[in-house]
Amino acid sequence: MAEESFQEKTERATPKKRTKAREEGQVAKSREIPSVCVIFVGMMSLLLFGAFIYTNTLAVMRHSFLAIGTPGLDMDMSRCVEIANQEIGRFFVMVSPVLAAVFVAALVSNFMQVGFAISVKAIKPKFSKFNPIAGVKRLLGANSLNEFVKSLWKLAIIGVIAYWTIKNESKHLLPLADTSVAHILIYILKVFFKMFMRAIIVMIFMAAADYAFQKWQFEKKLKMTKQEVKEEHKQTEGDPAVKSRIRSIQYQMARRRMMQEVPKADVIVTNPTHLALALQYESAGMSAPKVLAKGAGAVAQRIKEIAEDHDIPIVENKDLAQSLYKLVDIGDEVPAQFYQAVAEVLAYVYKLKGRIMGSN
Repeated sequence: MAEESFQEKTERATPKKRTKAREEGQVAKSREIPSVCVIFVGMMSLLLFGAFIYTNTLAVMRHSFLAIGTPGLDMDMSRCVEIANQEIGRFFVMVSPVLAAVFVAALVSNFMQVGFAISVKAIKPKFSKFNPIAGVKRLLGANSLNEFVKSLWKLAIIGVIAYWTIKNESKHLLPLADTSVAHILIYILKVFFKMFMRAIIVMIFMAAADYAFQKWQFEKKLKMTKQEVKEEHKQTEGDPAVKSRIRSIQYQMARRRMMQEVPKADVIVTNPTHLALALQYESAGMSAPKVLAKGAGAVAQRIKEIAEDHDIPIVENKDLAQSLYKLVDIGDEVPAQFYQAVAEVLAYVYKLKGRIMGSN
C-alpha cells in the first residue's frame, strides 16, 4: 500500500470504479446547466402564459377587493380565511404552468447530464459534516473558491450586458415622457427581455464550458494507479497464478480421461513422430469413425505407448493425421471429406488383423 501511494494516477477508471462512484453519488455534473435551463424555460413560460397570468391576476384582485368592500357583509376572521384560501388556490392555478415547466426543465437538465441515478449513500446523514473545522475547510476549499469565482464572473457579465443594453436604449427614454403608462411598461418589458436573451446566450456558453471542466475534473479524480488496476483485476477475475494452476489441473484431468479412452481405439494414425490420433469405428452404433484421443509431442508419444501395450495398430499417414488434428476435436466424428482416407486406413487394419488371426 505504501508503494501504491507513491504511484502516479495515469490509468483511466475501470467500469467497476465508475459504478461504485455513481452509487456514492459522484458524477460529472455542472450546476450551471440546470440554472440556465430553469431560468430560460421560466422566462419563456412567462412570455407564453403572460396574458393568462395577467388576466387571472386582475380577476383575483377584483374578486378580493369586491369581497372586502361589499356593504353589509360580515368580515370576521373565518370569512377572511375563506377568501384567502380561495384566492391562494386561484393563484396556484394561475402560476401552475410556469411551475410545471420549471420543474420539468430542472429534471430534464439533470437527467441529460447524469441519467437516472439515485444514490442512497449521497443522501445518508454523515456526522462528519457537523464538524465545524471540516466545514471551514470545505468553505475555503478549491471547489468553493471555484464556485465563488464563477459567481463573480456571472455577476460581472450580467452587469456589463445590462449596462450595455440600457446605454443603447438611452436615446429612447426621453420620448417615453409623452406616452401612456401602459406603453412605458411594455417598453420596459421589451428592454428587460432583450437584456435577458443576451445574458442567457452568454450563460449557455458558460454552462457548456463549466460542464466540460467538471467532466475533466471528474475523470481526473477517478484516475487509478497501475497497481490499483492490477488489484481490481485480481479481485474481479481472480489471481492469474491461481487461474493458471486451475487450468493446469483441468488439463491434466482431461488428458487423463483421454488416455483412458485410447485402449478402445481401432487404430492410431501418426505423421509419424509429432502427432498421433486414436480412431474408433463401430458399424453397429456409429455413423462415422470417431476421434477418441489426439496429441502432439510427448502426448502423441504416450498415445503410441498405450497403443503398443494394448496391441493397437499404428498407421503412418502424414496428411490425414495433420488434417484431423487441426479440424476434429476429441469425441467428434470424422468429417465426410476424410471418409475415403479413414476407410482405407481401417481396411488396412482389418486386413492386418485378419492375417494375424489367420496365422494364429
